Amino acid sequence: MTTTENRPGSDVIDWSAAPPPTDETGWLQRAREVRRILERDAAARDRAGATPYDEVALLKESGLVTLLGPVEHGGGGQEWPTAYRVIREVAAGDGSIGQLLGYHLLWFWAARLVGTPDQIEAVEADATRNRWFFGGAVNPRDADLTIREDGDDIVYSGHKSFSTGSKVSDVTVLEGVLDGSGDPGTHVFAIVPSEQEGITFHDDWDNIGQRLTESGSVTIDDVRVPWTSAAGFVDRAFQPRIYNTLNVPTIQLVFVSFYLGIARGALETGAEYTRGTTRPWLHGGQQRAVDEPYQLDLYGDYQSKLWAVEALADAVAQEALEIHRDAWNVTAQQRGAHEVRVAAVKARATEVALEITSGIFEGLGARATAAQLGFDRFWRNVRTHTLHDPVAYKRREVGAHLLRDELPEPTWYS
Repeated sequence: MTTTENRPGSDVIDWSAAPPPTDETGWLQRAREVRRILERDAAARDRAGATPYDEVALLKESGLVTLLGPVEHGGGGQEWPTAYRVIREVAAGDGSIGQLLGYHLLWFWAARLVGTPDQIEAVEADATRNRWFFGGAVNPRDADLTIREDGDDIVYSGHKSFSTGSKVSDVTVLEGVLDGSGDPGTHVFAIVPSEQEGITFHDDWDNIGQRLTESGSVTIDDVRVPWTSAAGFVDRAFQPRIYNTLNVPTIQLVFVSFYLGIARGALETGAEYTRGTTRPWLHGGQQRAVDEPYQLDLYGDYQSKLWAVEALADAVAQEALEIHRDAWNVTAQQRGAHEVRVAAVKARATEVALEITSGIFEGLGARATAAQLGFDRFWRNVRTHTLHDPVAYKRREVGAHLLRDELPEPTWYS
């Protein structure tokens, strides 16, 4: 959808007429309103694959982009347990938009993970007041961007295969390695405006799922940043903390959130279709599909499994809350033990989401394979993103901790 008249949320809800929510209950209700708008035409928008400018505008108008922002600057003042549940709600309506929101919230928060106190305050104030939407060009499987010093500036150059958010972002997070800093090198994060001559988004995201995430490749050509904006650096020297390494467990829980949201969307959309459209088997002796014993078993099994993983995800998010609240004093033991729990829920969320989104067709019937209905999008979305990093390595982290009392070493994926 590209016109104002057809934009999701157009002439539906005027959020500006009401004060923003002040607690988790209110923000979850706001997220459900966004979900209902998105899910009305999610299948059609998935087929069209258009750049989701209007969908991101909807996230801004609803206030969800500033969910984690300081209240004094107009933000929601919420914490990660609420954010993860909000991402799940949005992803239930549209998996792509749930991923965009999740990545945005991670990059919005990244100043707290890496930055100095002054940088954190400045970034969050500007991002909240201006409702910036964040993208990121930080794919660790590619060669790092190179950074050269030029007076009081650092200058980024290079290419990344993936840059989620790309054209719909207001700002992009860059990460690279400083020339001459050896191996593994000095890594530097910075936030830059997305619309500038030095950044070229290549519009080459053409995957089977998560089609509206704008995750194509990007070329960075002499993008200049003041040294004072290098995240976590003081007088050109990085200020390390254990908390600097919490970006990976946090983004992994973002992944869990939109996997579970997509699974929830498949289950509830499927149940609605089964109640209203699916016919009973002609030799089964039932008058309604909802009375078929195999339907009751299927939906009961999937609901039970989803509830279980959602509960685990909520518990792990709550465990992380104390780590986030005591960011300056996190220990390696705390960080490692938390990552093991994150690995466990990531593994279970992956398996359950794939099972539900592929198996739900058993409850729908042959007519539900019509392309117009787009029931396949749920599986395509989960299958695409769950290949981000091998889930076997997540299970291995859990096993190594249980059998050998080992904690995962912080990496770009653990």
